[in-house]
Amino acid sequence: MIRVSVNGYGTIGRRVADAVAAQPDMTLVGVAKMKPDYRAKIALEKGYEVYSGDEKSRLAFHDAGTESSGTARDLVSDSDIVVDCTPEDVGAENKKLYEQLGKRAIFQGGEEDATAGMSFVAQCNYEKAKGRKFVRVVSCNSTALCRVLNAVDEEFGISKARVVIARRAADPDEVGKGPIDAVVLDPITVPSHHGPDVNTVLPNFPVISMALKIPTTHMHLHSLIVSLKSGATYEKVEQKFSNTPRVMLVNGKKDGFKSTANIIDMAREMGRPRNDVYESIVWRDSIKVLDDELYFFMAVHQEAIVVPENVDAIRAMFGEDTRQESMAMTNKSLGIMR
Repeated sequence: MIRVSVNGYGTIGRRVADAVAAQPDMTLVGVAKMKPDYRAKIALEKGYEVYSGDEKSRLAFHDAGTESSGTARDLVSDSDIVVDCTPEDVGAENKKLYEQLGKRAIFQGGEEDATAGMSFVAQCNYEKAKGRKFVRVVSCNSTALCRVLNAVDEEFGISKARVVIARRAADPDEVGKGPIDAVVLDPITVPSHHGPDVNTVLPNFPVISMALKIPTTHMHLHSLIVSLKSGATYEKVEQKFSNTPRVMLVNGKKDGFKSTANIIDMAREMGRPRNDVYESIVWRDSIKVLDDELYFFMAVHQEAIVVPENVDAIRAMFGEDTRQESMAMTNKSLGIMR
């Protein structure tokens, strides 16, 4: 059993903790939080050991009547590997502690590629993570793009990919950030960071990205134009996506998937925890091939899509399972159908 700790218990951390706890070959040692809020109390009710971020945080837990099991240092010390889900740029600082204690660590997409020295998407470069001390799971948008672009490149070859990303303004519980009554260019300059981030995993073709924020909370929407090296047809693309792990095809006209809201509602009806959608969602009826160009729309649930990647990264770093074996175990535990 791999002993796993989760440092940071926000949007991603609590999902990763639940996913780790569901694995047959992993033990969740505990989670670390800075604040003794309702999330900490619910984690305790789930039976998780809850640690405070530092000594100051430990006093806050004590004053709130919620005793922590120690500090993040104590948690990491008792683990084989830590999944760092702290806010952007905090993970890079935490790396010093992990190095000091001689522990493996996984970082999230908010950190720079250089923090870990390797960026990870399971179906693209699982084997490359074997034996590594540090790995970075790329961001939600980059994860989704890597899945579909890797599939297209395998089948047809890609000479160039272009993507416009309509980003959610904030996560559902981030009431201080939005939604906003505006469309915000984020950033104004081209490319956005997403394309270069994809290239840390898939370096063999350029990805040019543009991004903007829109007044919604639940999902991102991508518009892709992919230049192909060899001939493709709708049928061939549709078949490739149908056979690609963690890519789900939906149909707007036939099945009523008219918006991202329908995708979240589907997950709710499926009984997914927190309405989570772990798959990259491609609209079947948006797929279009014109000459050497492939067009399609894709939806990305920013709260959930990187969760299976974190689980697979743990197994990859210990090198005890193949990519296919790990992804199959992860998918089964999370209810991912393929």
